[in-house]
Amino acid sequence: MSWRSLRPIFAFLILVVLHYTLRPVLGWRTSIDFLVIALLLASVRIRPGAAAVLGFAMGLVADSLSVGAFGSAALAMSVVGFTASWLRAVVFAENLVLHAAFFFAGKWLFDIVFLIVERRVKGLDLVFQLLIWSPLTAMVTALAGILVLIVMRPMLDTQAA
Repeated sequence: MSWRSLRPIFAFLILVVLHYTLRPVLGWRTSIDFLVIALLLASVRIRPGAAAVLGFAMGLVADSLSVGAFGSAALAMSVVGFTASWLRAVVFAENLVLHAAFFFAGKWLFDIVFLIVERRVKGLDLVFQLLIWSPLTAMVTALAGILVLIVMRPMLDTQAA
């Protein structure tokens, strides 16, 4: 394996490490979800089935560290990974606005599936979470995803020398 083929794997690992180190330090209400960014960037490079398995594994790790409903993040990450891989033709355009919309939709889809499956939040609180806080979190994650694309572009581009 050459360095060129290992660069996206290192970028993926850096994002996973950032999720578990930088995110808790920030402590924002609308925090950046580096796991979703890592999953979306990896999913557009692999087949839908492999993306679903990768999302499932990432979700299991996230679920094992939380006290909520076990399996809800695994299901949500599987859905997001499969969908992102399936839509990869749309995302491979070198358009930052399109990538921002992709990150926004991926994070919002994750939150929708996660919150509904987890069943911890109910009623009006669920509606408020899905329509106010989840889009705000998705927007912050999309902005961070664009920043990641700009900073890590040489690392993510497997065609460059």
